[in-house]
Parts: sequence; C-alpha cells; structure tokens
Amino acid sequence: MKKVLLMGLLFVSTQTLFAQSLGGIWQRLSFGLKAGGNYSNFTGASFDTEGLSGFHSGLIVNFKLTDKWSVQEEFLYSTQGAKVKNNLFGPDNDLRLSYMSVPILAKYHSNIGFYAEIGAQANMLIEDAKNTGFNDFADKIDAGAVAGLGYQFKAGPIKGLGIGARYYHGFMDVGKFYSPAVKSDFKNSVAQLSVFYIF
Repeated sequence: MKKVLLMGLLFVSTQTLFAQSLGGIWQRLSFGLKAGGNYSNFTGASFDTEGLSGFHSGLIVNFKLTDKWSVQEEFLYSTQGAKVKNNLFGPDNDLRLSYMSVPILAKYHSNIGFYAEIGAQANMLIEDAKNTGFNDFADKIDAGAVAGLGYQFKAGPIKGLGIGARYYHGFMDVGKFYSPAVKSDFKNSVAQLSVFYIF
C-alpha cells in the first residue's frame, strides 16, 4: 500500500512539475506579424548593378530569456535581387529572386523600448529570376549574417507595435549558372525597413 501511495505521489509531483515548466515556457513565448520594404543589390558582382526594391512579410516567434534579452525567429517571404545594366542576362533588367527567409536573432531590449539585434539567416529560394537565359540562375540555398535596430512600444494602447531597420549580408555565392563571360560568385545584400506587431 505504501508503495502504491509513493508511486501515486511521485506521478502527481512529476505531472505538476512538467505542467509548471510548460506553463513557464508558454509565458515566455510571444508571436507576431511583420511586413515591410526591401532594398537589395548584389555585392562583389563582376557586372554593373543597381539596387532593386522589394518587400517582405511573415511571422515572428519570440522567446523571452530575461527582461533585457530574447531570442527571435522569423519566417518571412522576401523578394530581393538587383537591377542589371546593359541587358547582360536578357531583356529583363530586374533579376528578382523570391526567398523563404528564416533569421534567428539575439535581441537586447532597453527599458524605453529601443532594441538591437544580431544573428544569422538562412534563405531558401522559392522563385528564381526569369528570362536570364539559364535554367537555374540562383542557388537554392543562401545564408549570411543579419543585424538591426528598432523601437517597440512597451505600454499604452499600441503596446507591441514596433518599427525596425535591418541589414542582411550573404556569405554564399548567389549564382548557380556557368558562363565564361560572367562570374557567379556575387553575394546578396538587403536593407529592410519593417513594421511589426507582437501579441
């Protein structure tokens, strides 16, 4: 009988601790939405380029570590690329690439709402540049570093609303094509301005 009571007590204690730990995790999690504009270009290209306007939108998952620090992961649809001069890749000068971007960031929050963030980002190609003369213009995977600054309201009727600026610099070669006249070892670079809301 004592063994049964001890086992029952152990089971109840374990379940209580597990529920409390899960409850603690859920209290630290928050979710949000964001959208904004991109201004992108290729760095290190052997041909002349200009910046290209695009956009991004998606979901935010934030995990609070302390009052000052959090880890944030995002799932964004992002259009980027560059304008190319002299019809080098065909009649369409806009080399527009669409990615699913997944940044993972460490964020430092000040007491008055300003924050700084730094981390890494992986990009999976969703739609390649069109009318380039190549079946595969861009590689399917891109990755690099990201950093940004912003402000988020911490009180009042618009608590959770924020604005942020971020820069992404790719470390991997964008081009997958082969051409004896054009090198494919250029990198993605993207400046972003976003509006977001964390619930």
